[in-house]
Amino acid sequence: MNKASTEKQKISIVCPVYNEEETIPLYYERFQKAVACLRDRYLIELTFINNCSTDNTLAAIKSVQAKDSSVQYISLTRNFGYQSSVLCGLTYANGHAIVVNDVDCEDPPELIPKFVEQWEKGYDIIYGRRGKRHEYLGLTLCRRLFYRLTRAIADNDFILDMAEFSLFTKRVRDEVLQTKTSFPFIRNELAYVGFRKIGIDYDREPRIGGKSNYMGYAGMFRMIKFAVAGILTASTFPLRLIFYLAIPLLFANFAAVIVYFVMPENVSLHLIYILNTMFLITAVTFISTYMARVYKNGIQRPNFIIDWDNTFLNPRETD
Repeated sequence: MNKASTEKQKISIVCPVYNEEETIPLYYERFQKAVACLRDRYLIELTFINNCSTDNTLAAIKSVQAKDSSVQYISLTRNFGYQSSVLCGLTYANGHAIVVNDVDCEDPPELIPKFVEQWEKGYDIIYGRRGKRHEYLGLTLCRRLFYRLTRAIADNDFILDMAEFSLFTKRVRDEVLQTKTSFPFIRNELAYVGFRKIGIDYDREPRIGGKSNYMGYAGMFRMIKFAVAGILTASTFPLRLIFYLAIPLLFANFAAVIVYFVMPENVSLHLIYILNTMFLITAVTFISTYMARVYKNGIQRPNFIIDWDNTFLNPRETD
């Protein structure tokens, strides 16, 4: 962090939203109080990323923006998903530091000043490390299993219990945006790029209003989809697993063939047939899944499309 400049440095807050009309004013009030202690030293810019909400979220954002010129909003042409929404915010944030914070306040904005303290000490990435959650025990255990499984098989560093709720420098943001993938997994990219990082422990708080978009069967399906896509982004272990399974199966087939020719009347090959079939099903499943990801990456569709008619950005400063 460069303190030589006499001008205030800017901190950009990226806040993705989808159908959060009830929480927008509540979040804004709480956010303002949380960052009030920073305004004497920094310029604070808050950008809502409206992921094509179907309620009055956009109207609520416009009402906030009408009172505060430092507030911006970007609307997307459809719901591109949470990660793409964050990626859009990172692309258009121009602060010296960027913070990702959800509007429901489960990740409390009051931690932002603590993130800034660590940034001032020279850390490039300061991330929230989630502890307790207000959710069913089974869901919590599934989350913990996902993070630990992903870390165990990840090709590179993967930080346990890391949240998108984080602060990182503009340099880190630029490196994160270098990765071109059809499924951005921001926390994995933050772990991959390296730099000096530190985690801050906290417990997730209850939502301040509205309903979670991860409730019910549809929400469970979205979480499973996110988990699978996250593993595909972080690891090639399923592909390597095919090789690991093939070696012993190859020897088993070879041994079975030899025994069959020596004592054909005493040998049944049904077990080998079953094992081979199971292996082929597993191999085709893994390979086709990764090929689908390669195909989607290859056609290079944009991860988000902006609805410029419903977007407001302040004039951007030149670096």
